Amino acid sequence: MTQAEQTVLGLTLDEAEYARRSLGREPNEVEWAIMDAEWSEHCSYKSSKKLLKTLPTSGERVLVGPGYDAGVLDVGNGYVVSMHIESHNHPSAVDPYGGSATGIGGVLRDVLSVGTRPIALIDVLRFGDIERSEHSQWLLRNVVRGIADYGNCVGVPTVAGEVEFDPSFERNCLVDVACVGVGRKSDLVLAEARHPGDVIAIVGGSTGRDGIRGATFASKNLTTNADSERSSVQVPDPFMKKLLLDSILEALGTGEVVGMKDLGGGGLSSALSEIASKGGTGVEVDLGALILREPDITPVEAMTSESQERMLLIFRQARCEKTTKIFRKYEVPVAFIGRVTGDGLLTVKSSGKTVASLPAAFLAEAPLIERRARRHPLRPLATPVLRGGSASSSLLRLLASPNIAGKRWIYEQYDHEVGVRTVLKPGEADSALLKLPNGKLLAVKADGNSRACSLDPYRGAAGCVAEACRNVVAVGAEPIGAVDHLQFGDPGDEEVYGSFAESVRGVGDYCRSVGVPVVGGKVSFYNQDETTGRPVKPSPVVMVAGLVDDESHVLRPSARGRGDLVYVVGETRRELGGSEYSARVAGKEFGTVPDVRPADDLRTNSSVLKLIRRGLATGVHDCSKGGLAVALAQMSIANGSGMKADLDGAPVDAGRVAETDILFSETHGRFVVSVKPERREEVVDVLGRDHVPSAAIGRTVKGAFEVSVGGRTVIKLGVGVMAKAWESCVPRALGEKP
Repeated sequence: MTQAEQTVLGLTLDEAEYARRSLGREPNEVEWAIMDAEWSEHCSYKSSKKLLKTLPTSGERVLVGPGYDAGVLDVGNGYVVSMHIESHNHPSAVDPYGGSATGIGGVLRDVLSVGTRPIALIDVLRFGDIERSEHSQWLLRNVVRGIADYGNCVGVPTVAGEVEFDPSFERNCLVDVACVGVGRKSDLVLAEARHPGDVIAIVGGSTGRDGIRGATFASKNLTTNADSERSSVQVPDPFMKKLLLDSILEALGTGEVVGMKDLGGGGLSSALSEIASKGGTGVEVDLGALILREPDITPVEAMTSESQERMLLIFRQARCEKTTKIFRKYEVPVAFIGRVTGDGLLTVKSSGKTVASLPAAFLAEAPLIERRARRHPLRPLATPVLRGGSASSSLLRLLASPNIAGKRWIYEQYDHEVGVRTVLKPGEADSALLKLPNGKLLAVKADGNSRACSLDPYRGAAGCVAEACRNVVAVGAEPIGAVDHLQFGDPGDEEVYGSFAESVRGVGDYCRSVGVPVVGGKVSFYNQDETTGRPVKPSPVVMVAGLVDDESHVLRPSARGRGDLVYVVGETRRELGGSEYSARVAGKEFGTVPDVRPADDLRTNSSVLKLIRRGLATGVHDCSKGGLAVALAQMSIANGSGMKADLDGAPVDAGRVAETDILFSETHGRFVVSVKPERREEVVDVLGRDHVPSAAIGRTVKGAFEVSVGGRTVIKLGVGVMAKAWESCVPRALGEKP
């Protein structure tokens, strides 16, 4: 293999030499292609695996942790919940509709792979400045359309999400899709080939030339010639996916399926080597048995194709008659392509000849890359107070900021009620809430903050976990597990890798401190603007799942009646660094970002859960982007009523806190809670016993939204005016009527 060929394949000179030395020979063309796919950054985690192993991954509910297609948590009464998160960043940047749609298809298969039924989708999106960039507007429209069309066709609701806009994502949008599933503990299936003689089948769509070397494409920087990359983008077929989901879930009931794996990144190369390696066995397959979309597909193309809607199934010996009948009923194609062996090899045959023979464990354990990390330079806040006009005008600017404004234009394109499990829909609460078959409810929310992470990757990433935990607590759920997705630029850049390392440390330290295991996740490198070479801002995303035992504990983030008292729970500190206020109003995107205090958060979250479970709270809302002023305004908008608040009594730290800090600081660990006046003493007792800083700062009223600080009214706005600013931003940016 020449140096030019190595560049095309994506293998480094060192990796190629390692392969020759380990095998004791020169690999052939098919073998190089298989290694290229399985040793890509996308599949092997060769730059990140060492750091990812530091994350806390175990817990009393954890049944399946990282290393499989989805993590699995025990939710009691014989039932489990699965969860996974994936990205389709490069494909979506090239083909936003097809890229986002196939991202949904892939994460659905991940959850199906452990034998659970997908019940909900969550999307986390990052785009450039939609108020000024036509390109970002085009990406947003088509990514949302791709997610909506695919999810709606397969009948899995999109129930929650999060969107950020920043110029660093102008040419490299980030499209994260997560999925949760539910199933019986006794029906779990793993991607392991454990028994020689078992039969291997490919079920679902045919194998074509779409997505060839897609894993390699996702493991390098985008080029300026998007058309040259389109062959690496897979073609979605949601109607086949619907049939595939239903048929496999029915087939699992036969007891004939003993192993299963998604054919995603890396295609057959990845799936076959990994099931054999995890099972301690080998596999032998004949490519002539594949169902091909085109007759002249070569072995290299067949092994690296990432054609969609395909699953790899393993049957015990030849016992697959019941399952075959089920697939025939659904008109889902089945191809029996090989068997499990005991020799530890991945053996590939074509036209009667062996075209590849490689040790499965050798393939599945790519040589790791020792990356150098340079500590991210922190930029302290230069001025003690940020000013940007009156508090009323500042609040309206924040409510109209794309990063805070309502996202109704997006989520109304999704079917979020199909499946009749959805209790809380997008826009109704801080988290989505879904019914489980054991009578409990599952809360899910994903959060990120690329600006904070760009200023301080450690605090920023820890803050993502803290916010996601608060959001599930706000609907009455106890956090039980998390998945993370870590998205950065080129890992060969020492500062980029330093940011990655600090982000992993931040997520790990916080999760460890609050007892939330990380049961899975994804890493996406090489996200950068192909025209300037600048990386996207560090963008860790964390999805947290929470459990609610009793549906009577469900709350919406609004005071449910006029005259309710409004409390702020948690202490406000002087932490405007990296805030939406500092960027949007004051025009200063720097500073010391909010610290995280997991011990305080545990105590505060527990206390808020007590208020909810004892029926003392009529509304709970997390305080995050935009600070306390925005949280109070959102509560008023959601409830359609006014509010009078005096923030002089709000808990603050011992240091000097200015008016701007009290209104717009994004200090973690805070909630806004509404309660009935007659329950005030009980609320004070709960919060006091837990030593949680809190204060009654106002009440809901008929009329305007008014906030006082220092004995004077600093904000006075009509609720309708605030609602218009909050709701009109995205449609206005896209040239549509709000």
